[in-house]
Amino acid sequence: MAKDRRRGGRGRTPEAVVEQVDGGLAELIPDPERARGWTLLVDGAPQSHVDLDDPSYLDFAYQRRIGHIADLVAPPKQQLRVVHLGGGAFTLARYIAATRPRSTQQIIELDAALVQLVRRELPLDANARIRVRSTDARAGLAKVPDGWADLVIADVFSAARTPAHLTSTEFLDEVRRVLAPTGWYAANLADGPPLTHLRGQVATAAARFPQLALAADPVVFRGRRFGNAVLLAADRELPVAELTRRVASDPHPGRVEHGRELTDFTGGAAVVSDADAAPSPAPPPSVFR
Repeated sequence: MAKDRRRGGRGRTPEAVVEQVDGGLAELIPDPERARGWTLLVDGAPQSHVDLDDPSYLDFAYQRRIGHIADLVAPPKQQLRVVHLGGGAFTLARYIAATRPRSTQQIIELDAALVQLVRRELPLDANARIRVRSTDARAGLAKVPDGWADLVIADVFSAARTPAHLTSTEFLDEVRRVLAPTGWYAANLADGPPLTHLRGQVATAAARFPQLALAADPVVFRGRRFGNAVLLAADRELPVAELTRRVASDPHPGRVEHGRELTDFTGGAAVVSDADAAPSPAPPPSVFR
């Protein structure tokens, strides 16, 4: 497919880049409010927003919430070792590289053509210690050494759905193997009424981690619309009060559930194993209009 080129002369408005990738039709749309800001869409579904001039800027609400988690997992400026399952436009890896210089990061992204597009059009800082591997998320995770990661971030969608093999206790066993004893796991989850998938994912995480928190828009918690929720899981006590404060202070304020309230939200949902795993539900067409 022919590509719209974005590069122009000084003062010219950038043009969109449209290119077929392995997972569908990718579009890089210029942000009219940020000179070097771009939004990545795949088959019309927004995937990432990047500001090349300010990689610490996070536009999407769920990415801001994961950014808060990255800020809280260790003292400020401390270097991290991070595994990103799902790459998108490498937004969160750029954020961590900017806020925690010399962190070592691995991005595992199945769509090799998307990786090439992002590398070409939205190049990474040459000094950032970010390795990108084009392979399946679970297969790539299996190659990460035991106890290597301070943070594992799962943000994997194919046709706007999380693949079934990334929703099970067996998958979380692999996550736990990779995490350091003090490490955290953060996952971007998507669901809508009646929130069956989301409740099941919380129950599944609770079967493997003693400490959980879930951040989302209040309307998502109430099951009134389809949306994103960020699950945080760890073996150590979480800074729930500070995470709650930060999420509530976002441009689109969210809520954090934990403890008894989160157990009540789960409502006795069944734990998911490989044998009965299913992809997350497809979003309704109206979500991306």
